[in-house]
Amino acid sequence: MTVVSNDPGWWPIIDGNLICSYFIVAALVGVMYDWALAFGQEIELIWRQRWSFMTFLYLTVRYVGIAYIVMNMLITVPTVSTTDAVSLIVNNTLTWIEQVVNVLLGVIMITRIYAMYQGSRKVLICLVVTFVSIRIADTVMMAIITMQASGEEYVLFGTYQCMVTYMGDVLLLDSTTWGLGILWEVLVLYLAVRIAVKHFRELRQHSTGGIMVDCFMVLMQTHVSYFASFLIVPCFQLSYLFLTYYADISYMESQVFAGFVQLFECVQIFVLGPRLILGVREYYAEVRVEADDGNTATAMTSIAFHERVHVATSISV
Repeated sequence: MTVVSNDPGWWPIIDGNLICSYFIVAALVGVMYDWALAFGQEIELIWRQRWSFMTFLYLTVRYVGIAYIVMNMLITVPTVSTTDAVSLIVNNTLTWIEQVVNVLLGVIMITRIYAMYQGSRKVLICLVVTFVSIRIADTVMMAIITMQASGEEYVLFGTYQCMVTYMGDVLLLDSTTWGLGILWEVLVLYLAVRIAVKHFRELRQHSTGGIMVDCFMVLMQTHVSYFASFLIVPCFQLSYLFLTYYADISYMESQVFAGFVQLFECVQIFVLGPRLILGVREYYAEVRVEADDGNTATAMTSIAFHERVHVATSISV
């Protein structure tokens, strides 16, 4: 049912939603800008290479991200009219898209850690069991949240506002999903730092070649930047929920926090996520060029992003 009103009391809602829409547009601009910057590398390192499962993951995360933000704009920008049913469907679709993309990012992380541990089955089993358990719990909780959602369209002073409300204890469910996500990221970062420190110590003791050091530096740099962005998002999310439910703040202020949450989420998932793959492929492309030029005697291919790995130990994954 569409509600039409010109009551001045709606102006805080209109202004707050308008500010939030600015963040969505900024997220789209940021993702598109990053895509334009990396498009040349994408053509060379993704499209022109032999297709693999990692190629599928990269393209899915990259281009689903663009579609995700465009769909988000449909229910956020006040100049776009959508019915309450369509708004609810789009909102639920966005929720499940985010869940699917997080699963794909988890697969990328598991592949990276598995390669860094040179095919350790114990590490693989630990990661898979933990990740699957967390994703199952997240899926159940998100299903409960979406089942309790309802949407309604408002036409306020000629602007179109989609209001989605949730029944039940949404705060507890959301906090639990974010807590599980943080637990997963901490585990992955710990394993990555642990193996990197171990290899750096071994390299110092045995004075082996520098390619291994560069390899782990690339993996760690991309992983740490991704993890740092992940820490920012829950901080804004928890602040937003706390201020919304327990603090006396205006609707506009709460929407500013919501806008920052969506902006950082988009950057983390749809910018830094694809670069987890692109950064490693770029490094190994440089290694191959140096090998072709005769500058290095060690032939290497991408860790888990190609068919196998040959590191200084000659162990393949």
